[in-house]
Amino acid sequence: MEDYLETVLTVEKSKKFVRVKDIALKMNVKLPTVTSMLNNLAEKGLVNHEKYEYVELTKKGKRIARDVYRRHVIFRDFLTGILNIDAKTAEEDACRMEHVVSPVTLERFVKFMEFVETCPRGGSDWLLNFDQYRKHGRDDNKCLERMKHFEKKYGAEMKELENRIK
Repeated sequence: MEDYLETVLTVEKSKKFVRVKDIALKMNVKLPTVTSMLNNLAEKGLVNHEKYEYVELTKKGKRIARDVYRRHVIFRDFLTGILNIDAKTAEEDACRMEHVVSPVTLERFVKFMEFVETCPRGGSDWLLNFDQYRKHGRDDNKCLERMKHFEKKYGAEMKELENRIK
């Protein structure tokens, strides 16, 4: 059900009007399957659809579709940007993950991605630092302190490794 709502939303972004065949093509399913699901969604008040007419999300349907799409984008971006998963696999996995995640876990993914992008990394305490970031947000003084600590601690090790490589 959520996949259909999300598909209507994404097709809507690229086309002025959404038709049954647009949904079928995007989801790689047959027209009768789409029609059946649209009837089900219409009964639940999530779409407006009359036979041979365009498909339109209701206010409630649009809210759900946007939420599903947001979860999808978060997981896709995490998989490609953080874990370096190829785009095709990330799309497929994100599509599965978006339906089963709790709001708490989803928001933790978001905070972790923010943390990775804004705070220095390194050392065994990195994940402990993430917990502080999650609870209190970015603290420039602490980030600077961590960077200096990282530089001091790993600077000597990096020089030693560089000397071994030469």
